[in-house]
Amino acid sequence: MQITIESNGEKTIFELNDSDAAKELYTQLPLNIDVENFGSNEKIFYPPKKLSTSNTPPANAKNGTLAYYAPWGDVVMFYKDFGAAKGLYELGSCISACENIKNMSGTINIHK
Repeated sequence: MQITIESNGEKTIFELNDSDAAKELYTQLPLNIDVENFGSNEKIFYPPKKLSTSNTPPANAKNGTLAYYAPWGDVVMFYKDFGAAKGLYELGSCISACENIKNMSGTINIHK
């Protein structure tokens, strides 16, 4: 499964893994949703429905990792290496135009 995220006229493509959380995110698409800066290494957005973390691997986040932070219910796009954290689950990874993650802002469009 692949998803495309469009922001500021740029497209970034992620390959999702086969986890329950990734499948649930995929079923919520398409979305027009606000993206936020968090820290100095990631962009986040909040899907309308929380994702199940059953059968979803923990993340060891690096540049290009797409993850879900269960305690807050947000999806995280990393543009710098991060590592692991309790409650952080891997959804997939960036496969095209990963350099665009850092510049995402405002409302993004996420679609299949």
